[in-house]
This record gives sequence, structure tokens and C-alpha cells, in this order.
Amino acid sequence: MRHNTPTTPRAIALLSGGLDSCVATAEAVASHGIQVAALHVSYGQRTARRERAAFDAIADHFGIVERLATDIGYLAKMGGSSLTDEQLPIPEDDSPGTDATQVPTTYVPFRNANLLSIAVSWAEVLGATEIYCGAHAPGSAYPDTQPPFFAAFQTLIDVATPEMVDIRLQTPLLHLDKTGIVRRGVDLGAPFGLTWSCYADESTPCGHCHSCHLRQTGFDAAGVDDPLTTSTL
Repeated sequence: MRHNTPTTPRAIALLSGGLDSCVATAEAVASHGIQVAALHVSYGQRTARRERAAFDAIADHFGIVERLATDIGYLAKMGGSSLTDEQLPIPEDDSPGTDATQVPTTYVPFRNANLLSIAVSWAEVLGATEIYCGAHAPGSAYPDTQPPFFAAFQTLIDVATPEMVDIRLQTPLLHLDKTGIVRRGVDLGAPFGLTWSCYADESTPCGHCHSCHLRQTGFDAAGVDDPLTTSTL
């Protein structure tokens, strides 16, 4: 464990570079100021380079000094997701047979458990007491973005860390839809223009994948211009 100083991280923000993780990071900074560390994990996704660039830009924006960018490319080697396997097409939001109640092919098996495990390990080393995650349940069929998953993972943290360690999962966006997340981001001054959400493209948002659709729908419903798409869609 590190010796505590005024800049010792008290919270770790999981920062993929996407809209949700950016707003969750803004929440962490609002609560802890400079005592926030940023964690980025690549897992072999199609847009890994663009997401990493977004991570760096967002961390710079918030003045986050303590950063860790790591890689769990074994998830891509395992396959099973259209985010990591280019032989599997990324479904468009209006694709025939698209069903919001079914787990989509973009689900990466047990990804969030892997990400949170890394965050907990680092939190123990840093002496951080909170982990911020931008997951949200409404409109998502991913099982690892739902309240029972995070409740179970909190229990795992409690039983799998030393008795003197107290690490709390913070999921401030868990019960918000995309519109609510955009509005909360506006309140917090989140740098939307630095984020990246597209599943398929690293240059220009494709405008067709489910992530692009959800993002645009959220901005439209919130009455806010998305700086990434205002001039491109």
C-alpha cells in the first residue's frame, strides 16, 4: 500500500473512452478531485486504438495523473463477440430480428468481471476505497450491466480482500437511460467531444451500429447536440 498524500488516489475510474465511462469519471472527479486514478483496459475490440486515444484525452481534460492502461487480449482470442471477432458482423440497430430483450452479439462474455477484477487489484495497491463504473441497466440486455451483477461483485470484493480493506463499487449511472446520462454529463461538464462510442469505425462514427444509435437517441431526447455527429450525420 502507498503512503497517503494529498494526491493519493481515493477512487479508480474505469475509463473506456466512451460516453458512459466519461460521465462516470466526471462523477468521480466531482467527488474526489485530483484523488482519482484512471484505468483503461483493452480487450482486442475493433476500435481499441480509438478508445485508447479517447481515454488519454479525457484523462488529460480532468487532469488525472495516475493512470494505468493495460490489455486483456485473451478475450479476443477466445472470441464469442462481434466486438472482437471481425468474422462476426456487428448488428445494426435496425437489422431484421433485432430484439432488445436478447443478449446481442456485441456482448463480450464476462468482460465486466474481468475489468472490475483488475480495478480491485489496483485499488488494493493504491489504497483506493472506491471504484467508479459507468454501466447502466435500462435498455441493456447485457447481464453484466444489471444491478444483481454489481451486488454480487460487491460481495465478492468483501470476501476476497483483506479484512482491513474496504472498497466500494460506485455505479452512479446504473439506473439512468442514455438521455439521463447525457443530461448528467451536461451538469458535470463532461467533455463529450473527446469520447468515442462507435463499435465499428475508428475514424467517423458509423451512425448505424447499436451504440451509435443509442448515443444519438440520447442526445436528441436530451435536446443536446453531440459534438461528434452534429456535422457528420
